[in-house]
Amino acid sequence: MLSIQLNNLGKKFNKEWIFKGLTYTINAGDKVVVLGGNGSGKSTLLQVISGFITENEGEVIYKVNDKIIPVDKIKNHISFASPYIHLVEDFTLTEMIDHTKIFKPFIKDLSTEQIIKLLDLEAAKDKFIKQFSSGMKQRLKLGVAILCDTSLLLLDEPVSNLDANAIAWYKNIIKEYSQNRTVIVASNAIQDEFFICDKQLNVMEYKK
Repeated sequence: MLSIQLNNLGKKFNKEWIFKGLTYTINAGDKVVVLGGNGSGKSTLLQVISGFITENEGEVIYKVNDKIIPVDKIKNHISFASPYIHLVEDFTLTEMIDHTKIFKPFIKDLSTEQIIKLLDLEAAKDKFIKQFSSGMKQRLKLGVAILCDTSLLLLDEPVSNLDANAIAWYKNIIKEYSQNRTVIVASNAIQDEFFICDKQLNVMEYKK
């Protein structure tokens, strides 16, 4: 499993600090919720942790079994679902799953058919992603991230665009497949999003 040390972390856009002086330890296997309202910087923090964007101050240290992982290699250990990650709209669902497998294996070597069944999207297996509703796209993003065989799972506002049935699906699949991995969830304090979490980090405490 993967551990993360945030040391005096700071990120700004132009001259405005989104957060500053953030020091926090995420141990291997921790389930952490990052709390904050809209525009608070929680999504930015997840992007910094993921290596998608670079911090302006401080550092992020990643370790797997006490071995430091360089930031340029961390993407191999991470799966990430968020509203701002785009899907390939011209793929069918089956093609999307097959394409993902090229870059990251799935847990327990799940087959494409098994994954689609776990997503509860069997009726849409031959549909193009561009034909999906926003809720179906969110379910796909979440399912692929959760079912990829990665040490670190990052979820940004995971129940956005989900109806009650889909939220129940999310709660079942995250409970089943979050064991033995580190999980970070960014949330607007919606309990259904982070019910598995046992630690919290409030990004509002690191505003300057």
